[in-house]
Amino acid sequence: MRAIRPRAKGASAEHIVHIDTDSAPRILFYGENFLSEDLPIGTRVIYPRRPLAGLPNPKAAIRYALNHPEEMEPLHALLSPGMKVTIAIDDISLPLPIMQKPDIRQTILEIVCELLADSGVDDVHIIVATSLHRRMTDSEIKRMVGDTVYNAFAPDRLYNHDACDPEGMVTLGKTHHNEVVETNRRAADSDLVIYVNINLVPMDGGHKSVGVGLCGYQSLKAHHTPKAIVDSNSFMDPKASALNHSVERIGRVVDKHMKVFHIETALNNRMFDGPMSFLMKNEDEFTEMDRMKFEAIKWTLDRTPRALRREVFMRVPAPYELIACHAGATEPVHEKILAKCFQQYCVPVEGQADILITGIPYISPYNVNSKALNPILVQVMALGYFFHMYRNRPLLRKDGVMIVTHPCTDAFDAQHHPSYIEFFNRLLPETRDAYTLEQKYQDEFAYNPTYVEMYRRGNAYHGAHPFYMWYWGQKGREHCSRVIVVGSDNATTPELLGWERASTLSEAISMARGTMGRSAQITMLHHPPILMTDVL
Repeated sequence: MRAIRPRAKGASAEHIVHIDTDSAPRILFYGENFLSEDLPIGTRVIYPRRPLAGLPNPKAAIRYALNHPEEMEPLHALLSPGMKVTIAIDDISLPLPIMQKPDIRQTILEIVCELLADSGVDDVHIIVATSLHRRMTDSEIKRMVGDTVYNAFAPDRLYNHDACDPEGMVTLGKTHHNEVVETNRRAADSDLVIYVNINLVPMDGGHKSVGVGLCGYQSLKAHHTPKAIVDSNSFMDPKASALNHSVERIGRVVDKHMKVFHIETALNNRMFDGPMSFLMKNEDEFTEMDRMKFEAIKWTLDRTPRALRREVFMRVPAPYELIACHAGATEPVHEKILAKCFQQYCVPVEGQADILITGIPYISPYNVNSKALNPILVQVMALGYFFHMYRNRPLLRKDGVMIVTHPCTDAFDAQHHPSYIEFFNRLLPETRDAYTLEQKYQDEFAYNPTYVEMYRRGNAYHGAHPFYMWYWGQKGREHCSRVIVVGSDNATTPELLGWERASTLSEAISMARGTMGRSAQITMLHHPPILMTDVL
């Protein structure tokens, strides 16, 4: 790979949609490493927006939101001595990477718990809303909520949600679409539920917080389906998402049975600072020091074992800043937070691409502190998340070619993802058809007593979880004519995923042009940080 060249003449730090004219090579994530690649002249490179300025006084903003909520009384007016209150909080799946201390959930919890104590409310439980995600460890919870809250509530009154506890779940009813609405019994029996949320992408928050975060398998079966994914134009665009429509129906039933006070937050996209701050820049704007830092980091990573590289990345927290906090009723709160999220993440783009290039990083919402980004999660990052990072219409046109960069190592975390191992090695060799997998095998995995026990007592994702991850990619699979992975370290993984292999990005582009033609429009999504496109 060639070294990064100096800034192209006339390049501007304000350009978020850049047309390459033989300027600097572009940096792509390649798992726990980077590639530095020249792109063909005329390639459109889409950069994230600059981070919005953080609120100067986050604590004051949170208190203001609690005292001036949307379509509800102030939180203090909802409290009285002797009442039962349950606080639910988002789990470790966001934000990505983890935040620098203090986590915004800690800040909110300390303010809310102080208010509860001042109001004489003693019956308080804090539940990590894991849904069918893995249980967080004690140390992970402690880091997230802070020492004060952890020491006051753990372990009896601060714990993970258990979607498979027959005594801990209750069915509230069904929607008019016959979707089962089940939730955590402690929350349902409470006089007030306070939900503390982080919106990392627009599919977070709103009715999804309680309707999914505290639900069980029967509720998730309503919308975590291949059909719901394919019927969603993009599940990052809630108004155009069939999945979100189902979640909203479920959430409205929840709101009829439970009094829920939502506290939603939006963060900016300041993912890196210090030695890694160059990743927030357009390569044409690199200083000499930035170029030296990148070359030094890449030289080191090239010579470091994968497990150690992963450990280094996982231990670098992100300096996210709070850019909005709203509280009160579900829908008006979420509408305001979504507006701020779109302001931070959406980039207007003219026209679709014939060939779409994106690097796949070391992390996803489902492998935080895991030993690997396993092949199923590589697939969901590519065809589930990055493919869907758009509004209006897909960035990649129908039957276009998607190129991703990742080693696709056949590695799994047996503690976190045991059902993934069986799914990958037993089911995918038989069929990649999501509809067949759903009908033939999903319930078998969901009710497998070993997987249930590992979910409830260990730190494993639910047995059905790899199915959902495979479904997330269904629209992308049906939309793309080819998916080509650059730099796979084995042939088996791409073959099972239905992907093709290329040794270099140049080779992948040549393969894609064989399908799309020499004049094909090529676009690169420049992650990190994450971004969305408004495709005109």
